[in-house]
Amino acid sequence: MPPYVFAEVNAMKAAARGRGEDIVDLGMGNPDGAPPAHVIAKLAEVAAKPTAHRYSASKGIPGLRKAQAAYYQRRFNVTLDPDREVIVTLGSKEGLANLAQAITAPGDVVLAPNPSYPIHSFGFIIAGAAIRSIPAAPGPDFFDRLENAMRFTVPRPRVLVIGYPSNPTAYVADKPFYEKLVAFAKEAGLWIISDLAYAEIYFGDTPTPSILEVDGAKDIAVEFTSMSKTYSMAGWRIGFAVGNAKLIDALARVKSYLDYGAFTPVQAAATAALNGPQDIVTFNRALYKKRRDVLVDCFGRAGWDIPVPQASMFAWAPIPEQYQAIGALEFSKRLLSEAHVAVAPGVGFGELGEGYVRLALVENEQRLRQAARGVKKMLAKG
Repeated sequence: MPPYVFAEVNAMKAAARGRGEDIVDLGMGNPDGAPPAHVIAKLAEVAAKPTAHRYSASKGIPGLRKAQAAYYQRRFNVTLDPDREVIVTLGSKEGLANLAQAITAPGDVVLAPNPSYPIHSFGFIIAGAAIRSIPAAPGPDFFDRLENAMRFTVPRPRVLVIGYPSNPTAYVADKPFYEKLVAFAKEAGLWIISDLAYAEIYFGDTPTPSILEVDGAKDIAVEFTSMSKTYSMAGWRIGFAVGNAKLIDALARVKSYLDYGAFTPVQAAATAALNGPQDIVTFNRALYKKRRDVLVDCFGRAGWDIPVPQASMFAWAPIPEQYQAIGALEFSKRLLSEAHVAVAPGVGFGELGEGYVRLALVENEQRLRQAARGVKKMLAKG
């Protein structure tokens, strides 16, 4: 495995802070808010029970699996069996990696977007698979490239990974795209793994769809979601896989050898989050939209035009023209040392991310404006 690209920027960031420098950190998608008070109260309430500190359930406690099934019913009008079609994971990242272990043999070929969240590829690489890249954008050439990949790849690919709204690019997909994709996968004999971690962070009038809304999708697809961004619970490490019962069972088998599930009070609190008031979901959506607007406006006035993301908590920005020759990693290092702004170099998400950086909307509006002032000074120096 190559070195984790972000490690170099993170080391520079830590060193700068150690020297007392004020760094505006737009690098890691680490929410700066807190979960609702009733969620934290439920955690404390259950943790106070003497029986709560035993091993938990690897698949997730029944109440949490039922709560996730209820969420899919009310949000997507998708019916799930909590016992056969829902499993709790230690965040979506762990779930994706363990599912890769469950369904991949050395030498298998997996189709994954490029650029994309590293675990989409490296979960399968760790399991011994080879990766063939497909476009990250669900645009006009997506299915042409997908068809070519199926036709000319030996051995024939078995798994397709997608993720919309995507990390890092913030691309979005609509239901007609998923309908076409499900039909293609059934014809081609492909499993689909959909990453829907940013389902609730959308900025238009149309809610983000789930692939499982498509008739027959559960025959060939599983979908991962997460509590991390929606409920500001990133450190709690609670995610879900839902969908095809065969794949859920395979994931459950692997997990049964590796973990006893998340701490029971954490699972109980996650249940309270899903079943209780959803004000935090609306609040976070508005928060990230406001930050997006501030980022795009003030960075644009500073001389760096940022494409407007339609969803997720990220902006995917081309490197300013005068810095394109040095590449994403060197530009990120220059931005840190000269503008005191940390970002994630696009090449860390795949070679097709070269020429871009990812900016996370995890600092408040005042800090975003501070970052823009640093960027403006850096760009003025050239």
